[in-house]
Amino acid sequence: MIAAIALNRFGLGARSDEAAPADPRKWLLGQFERYQAKPAAWAALPSTGAIATEYLVDRQQMRSAADADKAVERKLLGQESRETYRMAVNARAASALASDTPFVERLVHFWSNHFAISADKLVVIPFAGAFESEAIRPHVLGKFEDLLLAVERHAAMQLYLDQAQSIGPNSALAGLAAQRNPQRKEGLNENLAREIMELHTLGVRTGYTQADVTEFARALTGWSTGGLGRGQRFGGEPGSFVFRPGMHEPGPRTVMGKTYAQPGEGQAGAILHDLAAAPATADHIATKLARHFVSDSPPASARAAPLRGLRFQRRRSSHGLPRADRGARGMGVAARQVQDALGVADLRHTRHRYARTRRRPGCPNDATARPAGLAAGFAGRLRRHRRKLGCARCSGPPCRSGAAHRHACRRPARSARTRAKTPSGRLER
Repeated sequence: MIAAIALNRFGLGARSDEAAPADPRKWLLGQFERYQAKPAAWAALPSTGAIATEYLVDRQQMRSAADADKAVERKLLGQESRETYRMAVNARAASALASDTPFVERLVHFWSNHFAISADKLVVIPFAGAFESEAIRPHVLGKFEDLLLAVERHAAMQLYLDQAQSIGPNSALAGLAAQRNPQRKEGLNENLAREIMELHTLGVRTGYTQADVTEFARALTGWSTGGLGRGQRFGGEPGSFVFRPGMHEPGPRTVMGKTYAQPGEGQAGAILHDLAAAPATADHIATKLARHFVSDSPPASARAAPLRGLRFQRRRSSHGLPRADRGARGMGVAARQVQDALGVADLRHTRHRYARTRRRPGCPNDATARPAGLAAGFAGRLRRHRRKLGCARCSGPPCRSGAAHRHACRRPARSARTRAKTPSGRLER
């Protein structure tokens, strides 16, 4: 039963030639060391640069063809794009079937769905596989902020959401276009900014306004793809991320009450950094993970554990969300029934243990040997953690005093009738 939960809930199911893991928890955590970002199934696929170079050549041939041949050239371009897409689909299926790290493969599928693109758009079709191979797979066990930056800068996302077409209304390129044709107004495209705030990070109804979306879209102007989109004649390696200063909207931007005055490309990067570390982003991501690994409607306890873990990790790190290599404790394994089945430590246990074992560098473990002020401060933190989080062993109710583990894990609790009130009015066991 435990092995079946591990293979199905946190993997892609059991293969016919695969034995059930003797230790499901060890099997799960051991996958982080064995994971390969680019296995054999993906190695033969062309890179984004190669796809973009070939796409530009084919498109130029289509445009330069005679009117009678344009339809044929357009059809050939579509066929080649779909063939590249089919190669990527086959690589994804092959890696899922043959992988010895199915939990990480499932995380790849989760993040690819979270940062979804659509192959319904002709220009996006050939880049869909490279998007997962280059933006998702290398960062699935890294920092969320690095994953976010890789996704938003990739050609597939830029083309899918028309970011390569977005021009600041007061940018240098817009001024040149106005001189040539005063009737034409260069447009600001908000698709990428809205998608980032609504789906990729904060989530809907989290306090941002339409004005914040517009300001973020202005900060993103200039983010483009080499060889594709507006300003393609200004160079850049085909398919690579480029920043075009002539398309960037000048001036500081204010997003959700904070002003960003960074010049050029760094302005949008600073906003993305804050969005990745926002509490609403932690809530949004943790809820989606609980739904993915637990159920479509996870109980409140299953949602609360990863939320506490994500917020706790945010205070300890600079990247906002916990690394995916802690996923077995802080991500999908949040549901108590699954945690018990796999033997994974409760998040409250993890936090309690961290508070209990925290030491200043150079101090011995014995609290009595440390300076009195440091020992008192540590004891206060420990008491606050116990009152708030409860017993680290049995996840029982919070302690009523500084004494450790006055719960059923040490001795049976007395019934309510045998409890007596102390002079202060507090119950005593």
